[in-house]
Amino acid sequence: MPSLRVALAQVELTVGDFVGNATLIRDWVRQAVAAGADLVAFPEMALTGYPVEDLALRGSFQAASRTALRTLAADLKADGHGQIPVVVGFLDTVESDPGRLGRPSGGPSNAAAVLQAGTVVATYAKHHLPNYGVFDEFRYFVPGTGPTVFRCAGVDVALAICEDLWQDGGPVAALAGSGAQLLVVINGSPFEIAKTDVRLELCARRASESGMALAYVNQVGGQDELVFDGDSLVVDAGGQLLARAASFAQELLVTDIEVSRATDNISAVRPALEKRIAPTLDRVESVYQALVTGLRDYVLKNGFTSVIIGLSGGIDSALVAAIACDAVGAQQVFGVSMPSAYSSTHSRSDAADLAQRTGLSLRTVSIEPMVNAYLESVHLTGLAEENLQARVRGTTLMALSNQEGHLVLATGNKSELSVGYSTIYGDAVGGFAPIKDVPKTLVWELSRWRNAEAERLGQVGPIPPNSIEKPPSAELRPDQLDSDSLPDYALLDDILNKYVESDRSAAELVADGFDPAVVERILRLTDAAEYKRRQYPPGPKVSFKAFGRDRRLPITNAWRESRLTD
Repeated sequence: MPSLRVALAQVELTVGDFVGNATLIRDWVRQAVAAGADLVAFPEMALTGYPVEDLALRGSFQAASRTALRTLAADLKADGHGQIPVVVGFLDTVESDPGRLGRPSGGPSNAAAVLQAGTVVATYAKHHLPNYGVFDEFRYFVPGTGPTVFRCAGVDVALAICEDLWQDGGPVAALAGSGAQLLVVINGSPFEIAKTDVRLELCARRASESGMALAYVNQVGGQDELVFDGDSLVVDAGGQLLARAASFAQELLVTDIEVSRATDNISAVRPALEKRIAPTLDRVESVYQALVTGLRDYVLKNGFTSVIIGLSGGIDSALVAAIACDAVGAQQVFGVSMPSAYSSTHSRSDAADLAQRTGLSLRTVSIEPMVNAYLESVHLTGLAEENLQARVRGTTLMALSNQEGHLVLATGNKSELSVGYSTIYGDAVGGFAPIKDVPKTLVWELSRWRNAEAERLGQVGPIPPNSIEKPPSAELRPDQLDSDSLPDYALLDDILNKYVESDRSAAELVADGFDPAVVERILRLTDAAEYKRRQYPPGPKVSFKAFGRDRRLPITNAWRESRLTD
């Protein structure tokens, strides 16, 4: 049976870089043509980068997108690739849109274009505009209304964009009688734990429902707090997996799809392609790769070349350092040990061990003289004195950042951020927070996995075993341990997962078997720490509900879920 050869360009894009993104598209079209593809598709809003947020509302940005699209079509023809249909996402303008309160007429649309023979031969506008979690698309875009089906080498091909695929009875269902044999879905689908299985099941179900083969292309790379993991795939009309790209890597996934209505230019016989189904990553490895990707792209896309980290000898800063070394190279990672009067011997020796294991640069700056000088001018005790130490460390890191041009990395985890165990202008300083969305128990899992992976490869594990095994402590007073003021982290994370991720009430948590006093205390701490979270640096989203884009609560708020006696 003849086949249609489809190439999915799983690429990394940069928001606002029209020239760079267009150049990348041209390069990957060249590869698709060399692979004998009949059709090549790029991710959602590939020309503009995704998500563009309020840039979508600027008329100048919309105009630049349309101009770049026309230029790209002409350039592809000039490259000698005008014969192949190229599906590319871009920002369009609906001139007939009457507008609405807060948005001018001639509104933007999240669109796909089919480029061929030097021109735009078809367009499609996204119908369903998600307005949940990290998405605000209803704020920006005018929804599309009709289907788009175009002819490719004698085969009718339909288009959809990301959320359109997720809607039961939506645009995909409406295509069932269109005669199309292939549905191309372009996506900007962010990473979340265990999302790969959900995507495959969805694509298989939609293909079976519509009777069309389905080609799903997603981008890779980091964009502020979002990380895109790729996981592009192709299923046949019965939902059987034909091909799958690797996660967190640029790749051209080329697949032959059998067609029954082939006419015109499809070759009846051509050399068969080797089947490409990349293995999926397990939960912990996928999170680690997401964190590395998110940090790497935040650093590089924002013009930094190096990072600086306060190294306490503890597990959080050790994991952040390992992620940073994998992201930008150990030669570009600068650690600072900042011992105080309460720092243990092992906090210094574990930081030194980390530096030796990874090859990062380590210097020591004692904060005790600076703290004492401050206390001579302002008398502080208790928590205020503890926080002063953290703030002196934060000031030291920011001073070195200003002097030497490094990006400061905050090292707090999601458990600490939830209950407010961070010091504003202290350990919360920085430009990026790699483990902001990682609970403490997962911090340990990731650290053990990274060391085990190094051992598997015959390398030295980057994280000192003592940093993993010793009880966690902020070391801001004599013999301090986290367990002095917090429950066991396994219990804490269980409560926080149900409260933060699943929005379970205090009463429901008690009904789940948690101690009422513990529930009331943890929820009270979490509710009261919203103002701190608003001032925390951005960090990569890996969970279902990350602080910031996903979870948005008022700071000034009299409601307290933890009032079990009300």
